[in-house]
Amino acid sequence: MRARYCAHELRLVEFVVHTYHPSCNAAAEADAIAESVHGDWKKLEVVSTEPGKDDYEGYVTFNAYFIEDKRQYSFTEKSRFIKEDGQWFYIDGEMYDYPLPVKKREIGRNDPCVCGSGKKYKKCCGS
Repeated sequence: MRARYCAHELRLVEFVVHTYHPSCNAAAEADAIAESVHGDWKKLEVVSTEPGKDDYEGYVTFNAYFIEDKRQYSFTEKSRFIKEDGQWFYIDGEMYDYPLPVKKREIGRNDPCVCGSGKKYKKCCGS
């Protein structure tokens, strides 16, 4: 899961496509995946992990933060993964509708940076 987030942050579309389970046919959706990868990703918070029915299924609930048009956004998703041949693959995810503390907010230069560095935005990601 963290590797998928890092791939989004580093804009590694091919890696993200290859982490989908083959049944998802992610290659056919590569353009849409590329669009989501090109955001300005700032932070990932893993909220919880849960085992599935057996050792070959698992769930990860996370918050992801990103900036678009100088506005800060966040979303929460519960992702489902399955393990085949020792490798975890993304299957699907459920987006949560409840609002997070940070939701579509203008970032001021003196506000704390969304990346969690503890620095002011102007001295960190806003520079």
